[in-house]
Amino acid sequence: MTLLITVFAAVITTAVWYKKSDEKMLLGPLCWMFWGASLMWLADAVFEYAELGAQYFSPAPSDMLNDAFLGLSVVALALVIWIVILLIKDPKGVVRARLRKK
Repeated sequence: MTLLITVFAAVITTAVWYKKSDEKMLLGPLCWMFWGASLMWLADAVFEYAELGAQYFSPAPSDMLNDAFLGLSVVALALVIWIVILLIKDPKGVVRARLRKK
């Protein structure tokens, strides 16, 4: 479930990045974070399948729920990191304008 959630997030973010191709919003680092997480969960899935075998494809509902929460947490953490990067780099100058206004 974690793999599916991060792959969907990576594909959606990459599609938005490709369609907009606006580097002001710094979608590139967000794409890299999601694709990196997807690669990490893919490696985890491969090793877990090697360990469990066919049981890997029939998880308990509680395990699926835990994996879904973990996947959503990873997506939320990546979004928070992206927002922090946006606030620090301030590509549109919004933060600088607000600070000068005070």
